[in-house]
Amino acid sequence: MTKGYLCLVLHGHLPFVRHPEHENFLEEDWLYEAITETYVPLISVFEGLVNDGIDFRITMTLSPTLISMLADSLLQERYLKHINSLIELSRKEIERTRWQVDFNRLAQMYFNRFSHARDIFQKYNCNLVYAFKKFQDLGKLEIITCGATHGFFPLMDVCRDSVRAQVKVAAEHYESAFGRRPRGIWLPECGFCPGHDEILKDAGIRYFFTDSHGILHGTPRPKYGVFAPVYCKGTGVAAFGRDLESSKQVWSSIEGYPGDYNYREFYRDVGFDLEFEYIKPYIHPDGVRINTGIKYYRITGLNNHKEPYILEWARQKAADHAGNFMFNRQKQADYLYNLMGKAPIIVSPYDAELFGHWWYEGPMWLDFLFRKVACDQQDIRMITPSEYLEQNPRNQVITPSFSSWGYKGYSEMWLQGTNDWIYRHLHMASGRMSELVKSFPNSSGLQSRALNQALRELLLAQSSDWAFILGTGTHTSYAVRRTKDHLLRFNRIYEDVKSNNIDERWLSDIESKDNLFPNINYQLHQ
Repeated sequence: MTKGYLCLVLHGHLPFVRHPEHENFLEEDWLYEAITETYVPLISVFEGLVNDGIDFRITMTLSPTLISMLADSLLQERYLKHINSLIELSRKEIERTRWQVDFNRLAQMYFNRFSHARDIFQKYNCNLVYAFKKFQDLGKLEIITCGATHGFFPLMDVCRDSVRAQVKVAAEHYESAFGRRPRGIWLPECGFCPGHDEILKDAGIRYFFTDSHGILHGTPRPKYGVFAPVYCKGTGVAAFGRDLESSKQVWSSIEGYPGDYNYREFYRDVGFDLEFEYIKPYIHPDGVRINTGIKYYRITGLNNHKEPYILEWARQKAADHAGNFMFNRQKQADYLYNLMGKAPIIVSPYDAELFGHWWYEGPMWLDFLFRKVACDQQDIRMITPSEYLEQNPRNQVITPSFSSWGYKGYSEMWLQGTNDWIYRHLHMASGRMSELVKSFPNSSGLQSRALNQALRELLLAQSSDWAFILGTGTHTSYAVRRTKDHLLRFNRIYEDVKSNNIDERWLSDIESKDNLFPNINYQLHQ
């Protein structure tokens, strides 16, 4: 008998990083690493499950910026160059380590994995969005959308036109990629502000997620805590709350599974470990050492001494941890079922890049978990939010509270001394965009192109990633540059349109650089 449901959610997102003006650009590696280490391994897991007849369910965000980059021909071409370089390096590593048995078999492992990544990439015509669409069409995966450029909605609330634009542009972009409207959305950084559910409803979105306290501090208090969705008062849009227990079990690198000593050590990479002249062709052309993805050690312990990675040991741990996770969810569901008198839903959301990129064995763990849940027990069943709502249409009506995830849970990560300076400029630009929409309701030709590009530049400036990076203190110069570049471009377009003096050559140049959302309509900003 099913005593509970498990809803796994992976949030797949990267900021839009595309620099055709440079042959090599360091931050573009974020996408290439994610493709090799997270998205191809996840696709491989899904393919294996389907081929073996294992029934599974999972929910994934593919943010509009991530989809745009995965579908971009320039970045696809550059990824092939990147993965071919890694295949060449791993082949050289097989030769270099031929007298070191432990490392040699790992070099062979990386050669096989990089070659497999290239095969999968080419199998889907270099566009992995096709792969994810296939699993959605099979009914195994539910893909949800996100803010158009991952703008942090609570700090955009002074101009709701911008929140509406983030949602509307995302929904239209999703439809162009998957052939139907999105049913759910991952609010960027899990940031919810009461009233934004009206915007979601207008876009046809049926549900979203909040952090636990967004539901628990709702009005009135939810009868079933986070173990049943609630409907927002006045709109009927459903909100699912994060389960803290299952989240922490996987999320924490200290207390959670990823910190096990048998798992691969992330911070030891041949890009930093090997002699400079040898590794030089495979790091940044400026000589900046970078992660290559070839890592030979396991975590081993708390100090700097590291032992060679042993895949078989790690695989066994991943199987053990998947079994432990399932056992705990069975016990959790059994307890809640008796307490609630109905089957609870346990919502476990994670950043997608935890699986494979940060936690190398993460996709392996998911594979074991899906198979164990399908074959080894009957207490819990995996489900997507849409399926749950179809089967459980009666839910409590409340108003969820203002909330986010991250440090302290109330926006602090995106609003602190290192990044607060950006908001007055963003708010000014939002107001100016609304002014342009009202002033030029029926533009066409060059003016329409300029207005559409103005909205692209505003959306790109609003990405929460820049404030986050400024908050963490890493890659800050790049985040400052991106924020300023997009705002400066926006403001120039604003002035040019107002004065009817648009420089078409300059406009064409930035259209070619910031080329996401090719069918965007500036009138969505209202």
